[in-house]
Amino acid sequence: MSQFLQLLFSGLTVGATYALSALGFSMIYNASGVINFAQGEFIMLGGMVAAVLTASGLPLPLAVLAAIVVVALVGLIVEKLAIEPARDADITSIIIITIGVSMIVRGVVEVTMGKGSRALPHFSGETPIALGGATLLPQSLWVMAVTAVVVAGLAVFFGRTRLGKGILATAHNRLAAQLVGVDVKKVLLTSFGLAAALGAVGGVLIAPIATTSYDAGLMLGLKGFVAATFGGLGSGVGAIAGGVLLGLIETMTAGYVSSSYKDAVPFVLVLVILVVRPRGLFGLGPSERV
Repeated sequence: MSQFLQLLFSGLTVGATYALSALGFSMIYNASGVINFAQGEFIMLGGMVAAVLTASGLPLPLAVLAAIVVVALVGLIVEKLAIEPARDADITSIIIITIGVSMIVRGVVEVTMGKGSRALPHFSGETPIALGGATLLPQSLWVMAVTAVVVAGLAVFFGRTRLGKGILATAHNRLAAQLVGVDVKKVLLTSFGLAAALGAVGGVLIAPIATTSYDAGLMLGLKGFVAATFGGLGSGVGAIAGGVLLGLIETMTAGYVSSSYKDAVPFVLVLVILVVRPRGLFGLGPSERV
């Protein structure tokens, strides 16, 4: 029982990070129909910037806040300089652009911040909390609690604000949203900024536990995409559920089968889901085969 609880705690911690990444994918997909493969680099960049700032002497809270703001600005710049000029291109071309952006960001971080791993201090100490024979790091509570707060904040943003409702309207029907006065360019810009900020939040939360490096975003981004697809690409609820379930399945596989299969299982799982239910667990609307 204690082993199960230990794996459960680890799975929820990792799954919360995947959920934040998956939300970023879903947000941009809803706004533009594009799968942004630079999302993983936003996660990495958040952790790396915060780690560099704390190492330079900036207090941890200010470093975390600054990292989120910096990464959100990077997201806005990416949209204005790379995505908006290509708005008339086909979806495949734009996806390739996002892959190129991810490579550029990774290369810039490697050159400016180095190849070595970096870590943030734990937000509230490293003394484990004993629960039912298992232990839980305080940082894991931070990961799960902040993710819950972010999800609640996004629910308020999309449900109560004019801009949030504009994003939802654009996701539902872009032409109709334009006809009633929604600024689709602003919606896409906001979506990239929010997705980048979500990635940065995930990056700074997980960095004290797993450390980060210039190439850490590649796998985190892929798993976030798997989580979004697993739950139903474009579904906010699906992104959260897909991230948490993916984290649990991955951790349970590592604990009960072998850690050698930990990174392979998510990709096998999403292939099965796409065959059995192409829209994912919570996807709505007709599916399209290409």
